[in-house]
Amino acid sequence: MTSIQTGTKWIKELLEGHPDRIHDAFRMSKRIFVDLLHKLEADHELQGSQRTSSREVLGITLYILAQGGSVRLTKERFQHSTETISRYFSAGLRSFLLLSVDAIKPIDRQFRDILAEIRYDPRYMPFFKDCVGVIDGTHVDARILVEDQVRYIGWHGTMTQNVMAVCDFNMCFTFALAGWEGSAHDSRIFARALTDDRLHFSHPPQDILINLFTIIQLFVFLNVYMFNKTNKCR
Repeated sequence: MTSIQTGTKWIKELLEGHPDRIHDAFRMSKRIFVDLLHKLEADHELQGSQRTSSREVLGITLYILAQGGSVRLTKERFQHSTETISRYFSAGLRSFLLLSVDAIKPIDRQFRDILAEIRYDPRYMPFFKDCVGVIDGTHVDARILVEDQVRYIGWHGTMTQNVMAVCDFNMCFTFALAGWEGSAHDSRIFARALTDDRLHFSHPPQDILINLFTIIQLFVFLNVYMFNKTNKCR
């Protein structure tokens, strides 16, 4: 170790200190951090070791995600070796992946009921009574190996991954598909979500006839329209 300020001591200091400090470090409040820790420990296999607590494993993971920190900076912050930081970061990501399976999904996969936000709002009912959510794509900055960087360069000339997400009218995410290169078109990602059963994309009820090809065409049209509109505004 190069400092007496270990990761355990630092996290304890954050939890006992000013609320802004832990929010700046992990991008969440003390209560959310503690609740998340208990949830991951109980249901999603987050665990530490004899020398490192599960709380510190979560702290390492959140620090890298929130700060975009390198392993080198993180090992200095938490006073662990490069190998230890990499191992615990992988363990933390695995727990988050398990959490996402439980958290990012519709409340009712059969969509048997009309959402209250639609049913009781005359602006939407009955026109959107079969609407189950909203789909959109967003680009997230990515750190990519040199040999793969060209594929990840998006419209704005920076390296990104294209993420498609679906949210319901409660603003809760019900589906997310990440990892696509920034150069991939939204329609291509959407088509994969619709046709790849392994992704578990929630389809509308069987008794509602939907022409998927028409949906994809509309999705492409909207994206091309927004792209052209953006270019005209430059």
